[in-house]
Amino acid sequence: MVGNKSKKTTAETNSCQIRRLPDGELEVMMIIWEAAEPISASAILQQLAGSRSWVLSSLITVLNRLTEKGFVQCRKNGRYNLYSPLISEESYRQNESRAFLDKLYHNSLTDLINTLYNARSVDEQDLAELRSFLDELEGGAKNE
Repeated sequence: MVGNKSKKTTAETNSCQIRRLPDGELEVMMIIWEAAEPISASAILQQLAGSRSWVLSSLITVLNRLTEKGFVQCRKNGRYNLYSPLISEESYRQNESRAFLDKLYHNSLTDLINTLYNARSVDEQDLAELRSFLDELEGGAKNE
């Protein structure tokens, strides 16, 4: 998905507003992002079952924090609150990837890949996929 463009919310237009989420909040956001429609706290709690020992009150606290940070929108629907993302998963990933690459590798993608390769975290199939991806990017740039 090289040319994937999605509509951005106001919060997404300024990457400074997208802050890194602690693991627990990120785990909840992953469920919200995966949901095809606004999701209730009880549905989120069901999906969290097994990963951590969550209780509803703790989840509500996390959802309130995510709402305050501008990551989710809370809408009342009868007796239930429904949560939907205000920041897309793609925007969050892009922001986190940029920050990670900058902090640990001084914006050197080559250094990152070299580290992964030396740690045997990247194999020949991964490198072939990377070559194919780069070829696709170069082909798209030549056609523009």
